[in-house]
Amino acid sequence: MNGVKTVLLLGLMSGLFLAAGQALGGERGLVMGMGMAVVMNFFSYFFSEKIALMSSGAEPCSPNENPHVYSRIAPMVKRLCDKMGIPMPRLWIIPEGAPNAFATGRNPSHSSVAVTVGLLELMDDDEVEAVIAHELGHILNRDILISSIAATLGAAITMVGRMAFFFGGGRHSDEEEGGGSMLGGLVMMIVAPIAAMVIQMAISRTREYGADAAAAKYMGTPRPMMNALRKLEGWSKRIPMDVSPATSHMYIIKPFNGEAMMRLFSTHPSTEQRIERLAALAR
Repeated sequence: MNGVKTVLLLGLMSGLFLAAGQALGGERGLVMGMGMAVVMNFFSYFFSEKIALMSSGAEPCSPNENPHVYSRIAPMVKRLCDKMGIPMPRLWIIPEGAPNAFATGRNPSHSSVAVTVGLLELMDDDEVEAVIAHELGHILNRDILISSIAATLGAAITMVGRMAFFFGGGRHSDEEEGGGSMLGGLVMMIVAPIAAMVIQMAISRTREYGADAAAAKYMGTPRPMMNALRKLEGWSKRIPMDVSPATSHMYIIKPFNGEAMMRLFSTHPSTEQRIERLAALAR
């Protein structure tokens, strides 16, 4: 099913750029749109992992880079990967105070797990391991490719809105510039909800339940995951996190940054529902 969604998303991206190119530049714009579609599809498949990591500001975590973090989390990752039967992903650290994490990549052999500094500071080892198990669950369930491509598509749709602002006229006088700004603002008002809707359709909320269940299974108990979710929910509301709305669905819990637009891109079930499901497993 994820494979079908991936093809549909890449096809939608192509159609988006073709339509936008023709609307903004006629035949020449159509050719440009086709070229952009080919480039975006190529980059979405092969480089969405790097794009997601770059947009988050993630730094490599290895024996040579951030070794103190690596020495803490690498044994957890190795132990869980052995249980799940998947290769060990590349590890990253995000310099953010809010506790959070995400997994990205195109398949288990080309994957990454990133955790924030806040997660390591605010959670004990069992809770950190549960969060990592959740992210490895996404890799095991092959959620990561569709999630990464959806993030790229959301950014691409937003870029089309910005193209409409720059190519929609209004660059020759103050009066026209004001008109161009109004056009750009109007297009963005239309484009942002479309981007949100596309991501919501592509990213099933059940994937979070599946990753939570995987964490419970491979940890041997749902308790650490339940405790981690409670802390994630509480601290995420206290510490804002600067995350693009187009990538917010990738994180284990929806980042909070105070912007209304972030609510449009909500792809997570409520934390209460997730804890209830884990509690049912415990029973």
